[in-house]
Amino acid sequence: MTIRIESTDGLAAAARQFVEAMGERRVFAFYGKMGAGKTTFIKAICEAMGVEDTVTSPTFAIVNEYGVNKEFRSVYHFDFYRIKNLREAYDIGTEDYFYSGSPCFIEWPELVEELLPENTVRVSIEVEEDGARTVTLA
Repeated sequence: MTIRIESTDGLAAAARQFVEAMGERRVFAFYGKMGAGKTTFIKAICEAMGVEDTVTSPTFAIVNEYGVNKEFRSVYHFDFYRIKNLREAYDIGTEDYFYSGSPCFIEWPELVEELLPENTVRVSIEVEEDGARTVTLA
């Protein structure tokens, strides 16, 4: 599936489309260069899911937990950009999060590839020459 986001005006609609496509899948690994819009898109997805908490980048915390509505108890948002090794990821209990049944959105998953569940959805965000973003789910 591919979603094209022309501008920030289309972000909410793209996020709703993403949420509809999630189905029963729960772990999403977001790939993209620095500044591609991973955090911004995850924030829009969380809003589309009904998250009322403030969604921010978990760059220093590594993981943020957001309360949701009755459908999901929590949403987990990871940013592995600053981890130094897999041990750090193990130490925060990533496997418990990944297999919790709650949605998990992961930034910089390249650094923890071997910990990702087999059914992880890979989401790439590409910045086009015109500034639009192309989001591809695989």
